[in-house]
Order: sequence, then structure tokens, then C-alpha cells
Amino acid sequence: MAGTYARSTQVLVLGGGPGGYMAAIRAGQLGKKVLVVEKSELGGECLNRGCIPSKALIHASLLYHHLRTEGPEIGVNAPGASFDLGKSVQWKASVVQKERDGVASLLKSAGAAVLRGEGRFTGPRTADLAAPDGGHERIDFEQAIIATGAVHAVLKGFETDGKTVVNAWELLDATTLPKSMIVLGGGVSGCELGEFLARVGVEVTIVELLPQLLPGLDSDLSRELTGALERLGVKVRVGTKATQLTRTAAGVELRVESGAGSEVLAAERLFVTVGKRPASRELGLDDAGVVTDPKTGFIPVDDQMRTNQSHIFAVGDVARPPMLAHKAYREGVVAAEAIAGLPTRYQFQAMPSVVFTTPELASVGWNRAEAESRGHKPRDVRFPLAALGRAHANHATGGWVKLVGDDATGLVLGAHAAGESAGEYITEISLAIEMGATVRDLSLTIHPHPTFSEAVQEAALLWLGEPMHVARRRVDAPAR
Repeated sequence: MAGTYARSTQVLVLGGGPGGYMAAIRAGQLGKKVLVVEKSELGGECLNRGCIPSKALIHASLLYHHLRTEGPEIGVNAPGASFDLGKSVQWKASVVQKERDGVASLLKSAGAAVLRGEGRFTGPRTADLAAPDGGHERIDFEQAIIATGAVHAVLKGFETDGKTVVNAWELLDATTLPKSMIVLGGGVSGCELGEFLARVGVEVTIVELLPQLLPGLDSDLSRELTGALERLGVKVRVGTKATQLTRTAAGVELRVESGAGSEVLAAERLFVTVGKRPASRELGLDDAGVVTDPKTGFIPVDDQMRTNQSHIFAVGDVARPPMLAHKAYREGVVAAEAIAGLPTRYQFQAMPSVVFTTPELASVGWNRAEAESRGHKPRDVRFPLAALGRAHANHATGGWVKLVGDDATGLVLGAHAAGESAGEYITEISLAIEMGATVRDLSLTIHPHPTFSEAVQEAALLWLGEPMHVARRRVDAPAR
């Protein structure tokens, strides 16, 4: 396409990730002429370098791990089981391609056009598309949606090189495994991929600056995961600061400091995962008159995802935390509906989150301390999965469901779960919070047996002082 061209569209979407493609599909459904500009692959980080590929490799490692550990105990013997990273990576790539093709098909069915290249605003209603072949195209638009996502934060002195020191994107494409790896950062990515590596035989050490893994998550969930990782052989170092990285012939040496003093950790590779920043630079936002937060780089938006320029919207990771694909989905739909003039807004009472480790961790709403800070009179209980028939049948008795309710009103305020399928049934609590349901409502809802979702009903009964599948030792509250 070398040269300079021009075209116009009603809606320009910068970025084809979760927020961008959902916005484009919805806008197309509502009769708008839509143009999506994507510099890499449709689906964004989630589909190509995050959620989907990581879960594919995690699934492969779990299958291998289960065959070697619990298999013999339950009569499944596979003495020759081995893990072939190359084949797993190929399978992961095929999964990603199928999903990517699906996004392209959905955009086409909605009438949205897609152009490959980097988009940059050149004015309030104009943008420049820099194509991969060096050509440029001027795009005139009536309204625009910024959905450029986020990029890895760079920690000075710990820059990645794609070989010895890697980020999550590079790790997911690795075709060889080191004997040892240090994970710098104990957030979601560090825990999920650190556990994946440990399952397939890598010696893993996780270094986290803050006092717990998964900072910001319920502390009981963090402790549950920490114990599981340590049983797997992972060395967990929380409250530990990395101060210096040295690249050696054998790999890396990482100097760290903690309450115990200073020491040097050595490994073949270092995986740096210390967060992300919004991809709001190099977009020409000043030329468009769009304001960004000078400290964070996020683009402030209202409840219809409008920026300070009423015809320009921002969704997903570039707009505000939390950086979650399902949040971006909803924001993209709201932006498209606002453009179409529908009475819509981004509003929610509960945002669920899931960490795909073993045990799987899921959380929604508040914990007890958070509820107290907001003026509630909360009480929480924990129902153990060890009291659940399905958990025994699946050889997955570790974990629990912690339910938080308001003692004065009985309203469901939150839930935090650890264990198999926790991410599947946490949605029930999300719906309960959104609808203003009470703990009694949960207890009266018939749950299919045998399922892990029964733990929600059982936790509700326990909260009410009417436990059925755990021994009743004392009544914490009168029946409601």
C-alpha cells in the first residue's frame, strides 16, 4: 500500500483487543460504519499473549502433572508420561489461531473493516495509519474509540532481552525450558506461569516486594496459594526487594534484600513481571485534545466511556484499572451503544476476578475489612470443599468458599473461593450482589448435585447457622 491514501468512517477503533473488537462488533450491529486499526493481531494481548495462550499451556502442564502425581493413586498409570514443550507450544498456537480467526469472522459479520498498522491522531477528527509496508493513510472519522490496551512496565536495571531475561510474552513463546528460573513479581502472571514452570520440572523462585503474593487479593486466598506453591517445590520470597541484576555465563544473579538481610539468588533465566502501563503514549492524544492522567497515563472517562472530547471514547486497559478482559468487553459495548445514542452506561456492583492457579482462586465483592470500611456490619464464614462429595470424587478436596454477608440486612457482600472450578461458580455471587440478593436467597436456591457450586449454598447455610454438610459446633447468628 506504499503511498498516501485517504478514507472516512463513522467510527474509528484504535486497537483490536477485547475492548476494541467488542466495541466494533456492537457498533456494527447498531448500523455504524466501523473501521478497526490494529498494529499486530486481532484479539490483543488477552488472546495472543495472555489469557488464552497461558491457559492452554497451564492446561497441558496440569494434565502432565496429574498423570504423574494423583494418577497412580486413582488407578491411572502412565509411567512413560513426558512433557514436550515444543508440541504444547504448537497446540497453544493452534488454539490462538482458531480464536483469532473467530474474531475476524465476527467483525466481518458485523460489517466492520480491519486495517493493519499503527494509528495516531493528527487532529480532533483525523488520524494517520502507518502501514507495515511504509505507506500512510489519512482517516477522517466522526467518532473514535481508543482501545490500545497496555504494555509491560519496564523496571530500570531489569530490562528484558528475550533470552536470559524475559517478559510474559516471550516466556509464552519459549521452545526450551531452563533448569531454574527466578520470577520477579508475585502477581497473577508470576504465580500462574511460575506454577506452570514448576509443574514441568523447572526450579522456580518467586520474588515479591510486598508482604504477600497476589497483592490486593484476599489474604486468605494468598496464603492458600502460597502453601500450594511451596508444596509443589516453589520457593516463595515475599517482602523481598530485588536491588541488582547481573547477567552471567550461567544465566542470572539477582541480589535481593529482605528482613533477613541481603543475598544473591542464581538461576538460568529471569522472568520479569512487575505490572503494565496503559498504552497511551505515541497516540497523538495531544493533537486530538484528549487528556491523560499525568501520573498513570490512563485516559479519564465518564460512565459512557467518553474522554474529555465527547466524540472520542476510551475502553479497556488504556482507560482505567482493573486490567481485565471481561471489564474491557463491557466497556466496549457501552462505548458503542453510547455512540449509537442508546441509554447506556458503565455501571456495576461487583467485578469478579480469577487466578488460574491450583487451587484456582476467585473473588468478587468485598472481604470483611473492606465491608466494614464502607459502613456495613459484615460476618464471614468458610465452607471447606473437603465436605463436598464432588470434591472427593474429583480428588480435589483442597480449598474453600468464604462468604461475606451483612449481619444487619443479610445482603451478600462478597465471596472469595479457592479450589477446583472456583472461577466458574463465582459468577453466581456476582449476580447475587448485582441483584441485591440475601444470603438466605443463596441458601434457598437449589444447586445441582454433585457439583462444586453446591459450596456456595453450603456456605450460605453455614452463615445462617444452619449447616448441613459440616458439623454444627456453634450458631454464629440466628436463622434468617
